[in-house]
Amino acid sequence: MSQFPRGKTSVVGAATFGLGEAPGFTALELAAGASLAALDDAGMSLKDVDGLFVALPEDQFSGLSLSEYFGIHPAITDNNRVGGSSFQTHAIVAALALQAGLCNVALIAYGSNQRSAAGRLVTPTRPFPYEGPYKPTYPISAYALSAARHMYQYGTTRRQLAEVAVSARAWAQLNPEAFVRDPLSIDEVLASRMVSDPLSVRDCCLVTDGAAAIVMTRADRARDTRHKPVHLLGGAAATTHRNIMAMQDLTVTGAADSGRRAFEYAGLTPADVDVLQLYDAFTINPILFLEDLGFCKKGEGGAFVEGGRIAPGGELPVNTNGGGLSCTHPGMYGLFTMVEAVRQLRGDTGARQVKDAKVALAHGNGGTLSSQATLIFGTEETL
Repeated sequence: MSQFPRGKTSVVGAATFGLGEAPGFTALELAAGASLAALDDAGMSLKDVDGLFVALPEDQFSGLSLSEYFGIHPAITDNNRVGGSSFQTHAIVAALALQAGLCNVALIAYGSNQRSAAGRLVTPTRPFPYEGPYKPTYPISAYALSAARHMYQYGTTRRQLAEVAVSARAWAQLNPEAFVRDPLSIDEVLASRMVSDPLSVRDCCLVTDGAAAIVMTRADRARDTRHKPVHLLGGAAATTHRNIMAMQDLTVTGAADSGRRAFEYAGLTPADVDVLQLYDAFTINPILFLEDLGFCKKGEGGAFVEGGRIAPGGELPVNTNGGGLSCTHPGMYGLFTMVEAVRQLRGDTGARQVKDAKVALAHGNGGTLSSQATLIFGTEETL
């Protein structure tokens, strides 16, 4: 089996910009703001960037647009778009390009002004002709199908789904950047307006503005940057379908494949992970991913999250920034999981810091459970 360049590349800069509401900014301007902040965090500048990875929501040529905006001429430009997992796939390609010497400094960026511009979640997903007569609301109805099947097949309850939302809110209350920090109870989640049965409005991610960026370079160069580097130990992606009607099993995602390979590349197991950042567009997502990534058995995810297990003070910290449910969700969330993973391993997340965190997993989800991508990061001690 081909080998991932374990620990050969590192994240040396990470930043967010314009989280929540950022009226007056275009998506490109938001991505640019996060990019400049991440480069400053790394002690670098635009002239150092020769690899650019970006996927803006409304611009299919965003790699060209951001290059032009910055006035740079990167040797590698990647605009791969598979939804919210795009940025994990960017990191995998960046690691390979860096290791091969095709570029020296890779910038991965994203920005969206969905809240200010549209005021709602904008998705390119449309009902397939066979689904149209049932008038689904996309993307939520696709995830509602998965949640309903999981409930039917394994006895998962709405209260267990609510545990995910409440845990995310508890983490958000420790994060000054989080968009929503009001207290939230399980009963309030259960009583909230139903959007697509069995998912209520509190089972759904936020709609915000915001941007994120990370800077990657080779590990030997990373030791000369501003902060202690966070090393990429393993990464893998898996695509299973486009439309939800083509998903072979509504309770099993491609994370079962991407996670297995990412752990193999990293030489680690789920038991080695100190903190998880999971793509939580809907409350069913973390339950599916905890199962598929190997943190519990299939069908046990609902019971696994009970009792604050993934909340502050629980045995497995999940979505320590508040996630897409309570921190930010500007259309595509995958890059924000990566920023939070890096911040946790650098030890600079303040009140929400996971003590002695050495290994972090950042997982992205794209489409309607269509594309899954898993990254495993580690500190110097893990090399």
